[in-house]
Amino acid sequence: MSFDFDLFVIGGGSGGVRAARVAAATGAKVGLAEESRMGGTCVIRGCVPKKLMVFASSYREVFNDARGYGWDVTNGELDWPAFKSKLEAELDRLEGVYQKLLTGSGVKWYAARAVLDDPHTVRLDSGEVFTAKHILVATGGRPFVPDMDGCEQAITSNEIFHLKTLPKSILIVGGGYIASEFACILNGLGVEVTQFYRGAQILRGFDDEARGLVAEKMQENGIALCTGTNVVEMEARGEAGTWVKGTDGSERVYDQVMFATGRTPNTGGLGLEDLGVELGRRGEIKVDAYSQTAVPSIYAVGDVTDRVNLTPVAIREGMAFVETVFNGNPTAPDHDLIASAVFTQPELGTVGLSEEAAAEQEPIEVYCTSFKSMQQSFAGRDDRVLMKLIVSQATRKILGCHIVAPQAGEMIQLVGIAVKMGATKEDFDRTVAVHPTMAEELVTMKTPTRTA
Repeated sequence: MSFDFDLFVIGGGSGGVRAARVAAATGAKVGLAEESRMGGTCVIRGCVPKKLMVFASSYREVFNDARGYGWDVTNGELDWPAFKSKLEAELDRLEGVYQKLLTGSGVKWYAARAVLDDPHTVRLDSGEVFTAKHILVATGGRPFVPDMDGCEQAITSNEIFHLKTLPKSILIVGGGYIASEFACILNGLGVEVTQFYRGAQILRGFDDEARGLVAEKMQENGIALCTGTNVVEMEARGEAGTWVKGTDGSERVYDQVMFATGRTPNTGGLGLEDLGVELGRRGEIKVDAYSQTAVPSIYAVGDVTDRVNLTPVAIREGMAFVETVFNGNPTAPDHDLIASAVFTQPELGTVGLSEEAAAEQEPIEVYCTSFKSMQQSFAGRDDRVLMKLIVSQATRKILGCHIVAPQAGEMIQLVGIAVKMGATKEDFDRTVAVHPTMAEELVTMKTPTRTA
């Protein structure tokens, strides 16, 4: 049977675009459809604009530190319309880059929504119908908003980048990395921030000691962090904002309310279940180790599979898919020991197991130090840095590393290489320190803080 395409990709995010381009490089005829903007969540409404907002929000402390170093600096106010205009221009530029990369790779792409008619047929909302030997679903996820009265008044991380004006006050509902990052961003931009989280501590799943330090600093910076608290009722109050009643008995009107209560895979209305593609409880596409669904011709990568929801992981999954299907070399994406960063203020960088998870697995040693960095201490700040290594007593391998510090994301990327290679504590000990740096503490801790 002849097909219009060897591969048709549904979704123009990082994973889908990379898979399409790499597949086309093998000589395959590739098509791709994206119903929104090319670049997907990361480029258009996620990592990239968020990190630019992180940069923008960090200057308040930079100005304060500069005065501590003797500079004559006067704090101004953020020109939100100017920043927003430049941000949107940058996103437009990046979308154009993605479009050119696809075209230059020989991929035929369509600005349209695609659904599946059968295991080898996709139908676009433009009316076009194409057949493909292989179909890759890379439709990502979307913010989850609880179904409750008044929820239509709230925004999500999708809309936060496009506000015409910054609110004077905001309630952020959620305790994961997205909620916590935006709490810090908006606080840094001068917004009065309240954060509700129903759990006992934010950043569930991260190392307890590390997330505790992040939460402590957020509160010191002026964020009203209310754990064990959720929204009971919401009601629009016209131009005044949104009235919210919390489970802690609080009642207040906020200029804006933002839900950051998780993300849901984008699988609705694609026709997947009718074809026999198995979906999980949250709507995620069930795949095997090679990203293949229960229907042999249909594969899925990225957040829509709800495996590890990170942009670099989606890219790796897309490349492994091409290696498996088009290069005849079965390759399973490696989801073990993935380094990641939470861009709160301070940042949290992590790779491997938390102390709690490691202790449940085997006997461990914990090496930990907390101190004031030279740069911030001289400026008169009391901020503390945390460096932590989790070590297997049996193998001496580093099972986990957790850093809370400025630029923790940059540090954990490099530590992640060593941990992925199976470095031991003695390998770290043999490494000569770079002085004076914060990171030198990772190779100078000689005595365990505790064992478990």
